[in-house]
Amino acid sequence: MPGGQVERDERISIELTDEVMQSMEVGMIFRDYNGKISSLDFHRTASYLVTASDDESIRLYDIANGTLLKTINSKKYGVDLVCFTPHPTTVIYSSKNGWDESLRLLSLHDNKYLRYFKGHHDRVVSLCLCSRKECFISGSLDRTVLLWDQRAEKCQGLLRVQGRPAVAYDDQGLVFAIANEGGSIRMFDARKYEKGPFEIFTIGSDKSDAHTIKFSGDGRLMLFTTADGNIHVLDSFRGKIISSYSVKPVTGSGTLEASFSPDGMYVVSGSGDGSVYAWNIRTGKDVASWASTENDPPVIKWAPGGLMFATGSSELSFWIPDLLKLGPFGSK
Repeated sequence: MPGGQVERDERISIELTDEVMQSMEVGMIFRDYNGKISSLDFHRTASYLVTASDDESIRLYDIANGTLLKTINSKKYGVDLVCFTPHPTTVIYSSKNGWDESLRLLSLHDNKYLRYFKGHHDRVVSLCLCSRKECFISGSLDRTVLLWDQRAEKCQGLLRVQGRPAVAYDDQGLVFAIANEGGSIRMFDARKYEKGPFEIFTIGSDKSDAHTIKFSGDGRLMLFTTADGNIHVLDSFRGKIISSYSVKPVTGSGTLEASFSPDGMYVVSGSGDGSVYAWNIRTGKDVASWASTENDPPVIKWAPGGLMFATGSSELSFWIPDLLKLGPFGSK
């Protein structure tokens, strides 16, 4: 819709503030899922979003027009985590069938598998693609982290870890981080990871399972979540904790996910009781919260470069500012 596109461009021009965060509400929702959404990802440049769900579907959305473009079913392998490659209609996803833990490179355009990546022997719980190269990294409950090249079926490197790992590349693809239980975060140079970590940070007060780790867009901050409902923002150069927040702990197989805003000034997060929270990193204050009827933590990601984030639970929701609540902005 042309009108919708103009409206979205207006919102992008607004600076993100506490007031804008507090005005966020669900602007669009898709309720046609038959299972919990286990993963979602925005493409870095194209206006696309992809989801993976417990109903064994992978769905591709056009964000600009608010439409579902394609649904692909993965009945044989199931689907758990999904990430875009640089190509807007090609994804890598992990299985969820309990007997085949391979990762798969899938063309959404023609529903063809382009490559299989075999190496893990238990559920893959963390997956991150390098934005600058054709590399990606995966962490599994088999206590290994594998490094891959999209052009090769065999892994390019293997690192052993303690417990459940969370992995992430920085935006430049020069550094990757591996977080483990016990609050340990190991930092690696992607070009010479075989030499071991160049830095190890420890969050001594948090001993629970690592769930997710992410870098801010400028690489200066890291976001680390754990099963106990703790969300830590760290200086990625020194490992100093800048702020920590707490939400309801996660029970069962859910994952506590959080996401930086594009400017790196805010954090949005799910919670073990299904709620969504937002914090101002600079002040450390709780800016907004939104209750939910769900009992599991939603997956959550902020759209690159825009004033919108998405949450996935039993339904897919796109959150945008309500311009009518923003005084003069509402008359634009």
